[in-house]
Amino acid sequence: MKKTSTIRAIRTALTAATAAVLAISLAACSQTGGSTTSATGASASGGQTTFTYARSAAVSSLNLWTEITSNNAFAIDKIFEPLVSFDKNGKIIDWLAKSHQISDDGLTYTFTLRDGLKFSNGKNVTAEDAVFSIQQHQAEKDAALPLTADIASVTAPDEHTVEIKLNSPYTPLLAELANFSNGIVPKDFGGKSEADFFANPVGTGPFVVSKWDKSGDLTFTKNENYWQKGKPGISKLVYKLVEDGTQAVNQLKTGQVDGIEDPALENLDELENGNDTKVETAGSWVTHTFFFNTADEHFADVHVRRALAYALNRADVTKAVSFGHADTAKTVLPKAIEYSTQDSIKPVDNDLAKAKEEIAQSKYPDGFEAKILLASGNNAYSQAAQLLQSAAAKVGVKLDIDSVDIATFRSRFKAFDYQIMINSAQADYPDADSIIDFQADPDGFSKSYWTSYSNPEVTAELKKAQVTPDGDERADLYEKIQQTLADEVPYIPLYSPQIVKALRKNVNGLEVLPNNSVRFQDVTLG
Repeated sequence: MKKTSTIRAIRTALTAATAAVLAISLAACSQTGGSTTSATGASASGGQTTFTYARSAAVSSLNLWTEITSNNAFAIDKIFEPLVSFDKNGKIIDWLAKSHQISDDGLTYTFTLRDGLKFSNGKNVTAEDAVFSIQQHQAEKDAALPLTADIASVTAPDEHTVEIKLNSPYTPLLAELANFSNGIVPKDFGGKSEADFFANPVGTGPFVVSKWDKSGDLTFTKNENYWQKGKPGISKLVYKLVEDGTQAVNQLKTGQVDGIEDPALENLDELENGNDTKVETAGSWVTHTFFFNTADEHFADVHVRRALAYALNRADVTKAVSFGHADTAKTVLPKAIEYSTQDSIKPVDNDLAKAKEEIAQSKYPDGFEAKILLASGNNAYSQAAQLLQSAAAKVGVKLDIDSVDIATFRSRFKAFDYQIMINSAQADYPDADSIIDFQADPDGFSKSYWTSYSNPEVTAELKKAQVTPDGDERADLYEKIQQTLADEVPYIPLYSPQIVKALRKNVNGLEVLPNNSVRFQDVTLG
């Protein structure tokens, strides 16, 4: 899982409901010859340093056009890089392009590549590589985060210039290009088949795949041809599979890992105040949410959805699961995203009398039975599910909790094999369209985040917002959309947590991004 505006939205990406307790940390290492092990467990040999990063799910694919879940996306973005990117505040910044220009009519985007860019195999990066990459993304029939602008042409006027021409303006394009899915690959995959290329990819990122177990760990090594001179500071990056959150915390404390990707909120105070651990945070583009499968006969009924939303107290959910490290969500757009209406929206929330009125108006006034699907190993999600279970009982709806492993969870919700699920959505790039389009377009890749929700008026408004310049008119469109989604409740936004990574105290330079990813190239070991 657009535009060049400020901080963006929910990681469309749709990602997985499993990030239990995981933390990031770095180790102090010997810089002299020989091979030693530091107090944190990170190894050093002849000045070679290794950073081990605990993650709850293995990397299963490195195809930047077809993947969206965080387990894959946040490995892909270490290998491939786009023309433009964003900083920790969501501001669009030039990346592989040293500059860019947008014509006054909004129809022509011109990018000038940096001098001396090379792929990890040492070959020069040219504008033709960028043209090939963008065109391949356009042509990908299974694109998870497709380029939806009406693109007339993508050309290379010379070897350092990339020009994108549109048939009509598309406000989110620049931010959309900052997404990991628009990374640059060698033209014609460097002579390989697409499958062979992505099995051992070549990119411009700070790291290169060295060893990859699709059901276990992934090891990166330093890209010796990286365009940011002298970086990365670490020689090896290991994505270590640690599915149990408690184990991840223990391994961080004992130095077996140097960091945890998604530490549980309940552990943050302990890790922040630990003798050898600390946490790093960023503003959040993430919202944890209950999603209704509106293709199910029960949840096709808007009164049923509104009844459950009124029965639930979202503030209680936030308090129970976040330990003071999250804000209650009232809309699908986190507060850190431009055009979010968190402070002005009227949510369907916490009114038992109205909940009973809604269920009485539904096709199921006497209640019914259903299930909440969630990924096992996530205590916060389990608690939230129990709170919805308790709230639903007050209006005669009996909910059972169906807890499954993460792989099964992902395959089932993508097959619409659920009634209610709890999942997270996080933005990949800084524009409100990323979330709204992903969660409200019934014809898009995710079919309204696998809810099948469809409202022609909302669809028309989101399409109009895509071509409306930033300003009051665009803000009004997103305000209307968010209120309609709040009223019709295809999902119940719960809370937006801080983006947090847990580290060893000797780790410096880790950049935490609001889409829940990190940049490792500036990391040093104190």
